[in-house]
Amino acid sequence: MDKVIFWDFDGTLAYRDGMFSKALLEVLDEHEKPHNYRLDDLKPFLQDGFPWHRPEIPHPELNDPAAWWDFVEKIFIRAYEGIGIGHEKATVYAKLAHLRYIDPTKYSLYDDTEETLNCLLNKGWRHIILSNHVPELPAIVLGLGLEKYIEDCISSANIGYEKPHPEIFRIALKQAGNPNKVWMIGDNYLADVKGAEDAGLKAILVRNVFREDVKYYAKTLHDIIQIIEND
Repeated sequence: MDKVIFWDFDGTLAYRDGMFSKALLEVLDEHEKPHNYRLDDLKPFLQDGFPWHRPEIPHPELNDPAAWWDFVEKIFIRAYEGIGIGHEKATVYAKLAHLRYIDPTKYSLYDDTEETLNCLLNKGWRHIILSNHVPELPAIVLGLGLEKYIEDCISSANIGYEKPHPEIFRIALKQAGNPNKVWMIGDNYLADVKGAEDAGLKAILVRNVFREDVKYYAKTLHDIIQIIEND
């Protein structure tokens, strides 16, 4: 039986401390010292505007990495200007923050990631990452050394749809060869669980608070092994 697990990335397999806000602040730490800016100053400007904030709207026009980053860098510029940085500097800093964000060395794997992936791989499961993320996600995954477990990496930035849009799941299933048995695992209820279930897939909510409306829940990745094997 052909068995595939679709994995979310950030918050499920790996994490980047502070996400976009921290990347923007790191640039200020390097180029604006001394300063009094904090993560909380930047966060309000990053709560909207990204493609995944409007997942119901396809964005094929952003499938080219240059187009995607041109769109997102404008959000970074808005954030910098929002805290008082001039437009010229904000434009330069946005590009620097972009480069910092895609640096694989800024990401960390959770302690249970590799052990869980390896265990399930040995049980015959194929692993594919399916994430709302940047165009360079495959390179980040490679930089983290996950290529020995992950056979494919699908980033929403490269296909024009964001979870929970049903089309991203249809594309992923087709790209995986329409396997017989499929799970989606992620930390976001709406994107990973509700989206997958609406597309006809089984899904496990992980690394998040328990919800009574979730059929399959795991506190850690270790916990999902028993769920999958006993289903």
